[in-house]
Amino acid sequence: LVQVPVMLGLALGLALLIDAKSARGKGFFRLGAFLPYAIPGVSAALVWSFMYSSESSPVNHLLEPLGVRIPFFDGGIALWSVANIVTWSWTGYNMIIIYSALQTIPAEVLEAARVDGASALRTAWSIKIPAVRSSLVLTAVFSLIGSAQLYNEPAVLQPISSGAISSAFTPIMSAQAAVAAGNYPHAAAQSVILALSVGVLSFVFFRLTNRGDKA
Repeated sequence: LVQVPVMLGLALGLALLIDAKSARGKGFFRLGAFLPYAIPGVSAALVWSFMYSSESSPVNHLLEPLGVRIPFFDGGIALWSVANIVTWSWTGYNMIIIYSALQTIPAEVLEAARVDGASALRTAWSIKIPAVRSSLVLTAVFSLIGSAQLYNEPAVLQPISSGAISSAFTPIMSAQAAVAAGNYPHAAAQSVILALSVGVLSFVFFRLTNRGDKA
């Protein structure tokens, strides 16, 4: 409810900035935004575990003179610590999809908007964003499915989370814990329920977002 909209909002914003006519160094910024996705999930989680560590966190080290310390694994903050890694890893991937859709907008449409006096913000709101609606829906569904399948990041962070990340932190972690305990029927039931839930959620999301479309 929070992480997916924030991530897609960032991806859309980056895509619009790179697509802007006045943008410079588009190739560099596209590569820079996409690079986190190219890093294997486990490797990225290991790097972030160092960033979050209560003993070696460079973030808290920099904030120490200000008397500020971020408890990355206290209470409900652990969920947002994991969400931050996911957002960092996947924003660039979604940005590339949205940016590719922006490239399909006819140049004459954008030129007509410019001749009519539309500002860059107005053009983005009235022309570009509606034109990439299908890409936004696609990336949203992919992100919802990915959230349901979340495993690598919390599994890597679990040993240093001081119990904030339990063995049932995500559905797949819970199913794996059931397998480790020898409760195979419970693990199988969890897996089937997860698959059905993701399928139903994706179907409902598609129906809601496509409501009113003629094609």
